Amino acid sequence: MTGWVVIAGLGPGNEALVTPEALDALDQATDIVGYIPYVERVEPREGLTLHPSDNRVEIDRSRHALEMASEGKRVVVVSSGDPGVFAMAAAVLEAVEHGAPEWRDLDIRVLPGITAMLAASAACGAPLGHDFCAINLSDNLKPWDLIEKRLKLAVEADFAMAFYNPRSKSRPEGFVKALKLLQDTAGDSRPIIFARNVSRPDQTINIVPLDKATPDMADMRTVVLLGSSLTRIIERDGAPLVYTPRSVEK
Repeated sequence: MTGWVVIAGLGPGNEALVTPEALDALDQATDIVGYIPYVERVEPREGLTLHPSDNRVEIDRSRHALEMASEGKRVVVVSSGDPGVFAMAAAVLEAVEHGAPEWRDLDIRVLPGITAMLAASAACGAPLGHDFCAINLSDNLKPWDLIEKRLKLAVEADFAMAFYNPRSKSRPEGFVKALKLLQDTAGDSRPIIFARNVSRPDQTINIVPLDKATPDMADMRTVVLLGSSLTRIIERDGAPLVYTPRSVEK
């Protein structure tokens, strides 16, 4: 049996947002590898072995997947959202680069998924409708100084922004600092969107002016979107619509 590794995104939470391509890979798999809550989303069946693990062992998890594929197993490494956006695709490829030479010859595929920032954007309109950037606010794998530099430059470039991992229980101070920096440098009331459990039945969307935002509006189940200076809000009966125009005056 020829083994392979597929790195698949399971979308932001709603099972209807898992792509048919990812579902097909799950149906063919002999082994599922991933962070505990993501592996729990995969339905157990005969002939399928689940390998859940903690969130801070990404490289070990990747090596395990590659070792099993080398033994002829069909392995799916699962992530939430899109596996290439702050998720497992980069970790698996890092393990390939620094691992056993034969791993480079394995059949390795990355399957796209719908990531949280896109689901959150769609839930309130099109705040990412023009140029935008995505920044992971966790300083577990990079220094805070680098995060701060990127935030300042993104404000200077007037990007709309998407923020992942804004505020963990163990390190809540990061989002406090990030939000203060944005409020001090953006200098206006552009909309900031807190999308919690996006696409799930308990989804909440909270849209406030940047200067009214507080750190407790976010947690690790929240993706945060910040509009650019051009982002508009369409008030109407019911939830407002937020969009960033595609055109910029010359």
